[in-house]
Amino acid sequence: MTYGNIVMMLVGMIFIFLAVVKDYEPLLLVPIGFGILIGNIPPISGMPLGIYDKGSVFSYLYFGVMKGIYPPLIFLGIGAMTDFSTMLSNPKLILLGAAAQIGVFLTFLGSLMLGFTLKESGAIGIIGGADGPTAIFLSSMIAPDLLGPIAIAAYSYMALVPVIQPPIMYLLTSRKERLIKMKPPRQVSKQEKIIFPVAAFLICALIAPGSMTLLGMLFFGNLLKESTVTDRLAKTASNALIDIVTILLGFTVGASTQAQTFLTPKSVLIFVLGALSFVVATFGGVLFAKIMNLFLKDKINPLLGAAGVSAVPDSARVVHAVGLKEDPTNFLLMHAMAPNVAGVIGSAIAAGVLWSALGNF
Repeated sequence: MTYGNIVMMLVGMIFIFLAVVKDYEPLLLVPIGFGILIGNIPPISGMPLGIYDKGSVFSYLYFGVMKGIYPPLIFLGIGAMTDFSTMLSNPKLILLGAAAQIGVFLTFLGSLMLGFTLKESGAIGIIGGADGPTAIFLSSMIAPDLLGPIAIAAYSYMALVPVIQPPIMYLLTSRKERLIKMKPPRQVSKQEKIIFPVAAFLICALIAPGSMTLLGMLFFGNLLKESTVTDRLAKTASNALIDIVTILLGFTVGASTQAQTFLTPKSVLIFVLGALSFVVATFGGVLFAKIMNLFLKDKINPLLGAAGVSAVPDSARVVHAVGLKEDPTNFLLMHAMAPNVAGVIGSAIAAGVLWSALGNF
């Protein structure tokens, strides 16, 4: 056992502590944290136990991460539990989900300047979308060597949304802006809810073919939910299936963090760039909301811009909590879900664009 293994075990214990004591994304951090403990047990000669040992049980489970199998299944479950009604009732909020993707592309450029290859830079940039499955999927396609640190960075920052975002939101908005109340969303018809996943998939897939795998599963899951004739399938996707895949994904990602392959200067730099991309994405969403207000008669609360990152539903909850802190009668949760789910679509499109553009390099 090396000092690096001990350090990584401490990191795993910290993840478990944050999940159990602080309630930071426990469904993710508990499997990842325990996976880190398992992944840093020293190898035993002649016994295929570790995740990188050919023929071991853990290596077979990790196959779903390496080949990008688990992320689309996660998206299927997300689609089956997502209600796009608020977004459809106020379509201009979709722009906030798009604006937050600036974090992806600025980080891509920054990574290039720091010496990463085109493919590595694309995989690092997607951390700014604050979507762990999307980051894992794109990494497995274009930069598999960086899969471990990118996955851990993406999920770490998703868990730290309640810590990272509020200071930025307070910095960029005045109290008057934070007190803005949104009009109640209009009622969305069943026909709209059924047409949306079909039409949105066709549009997104034609714009960015590389997003077809993730968004195809997202919108398929949503259609299962909204059609109301496949309730059993929708419930399975949104409960049992997504829970099983979350366990396998989190655990195997954690187990892939052997100190010998994980504790490198490149991994540390990825963590720094991931934090910056998340901060820039939050900046982009909030500032774009303020810019929109220059042209809108009915102002939108600029806090909603912070929900443009696709950490569903945590970013929306943070926006809601900050709004309630200023005014206990200002309920922003449903409104914040609009840019939040738009951010999921936006990050998948960003990943598709990067994959399409960089896949042949």
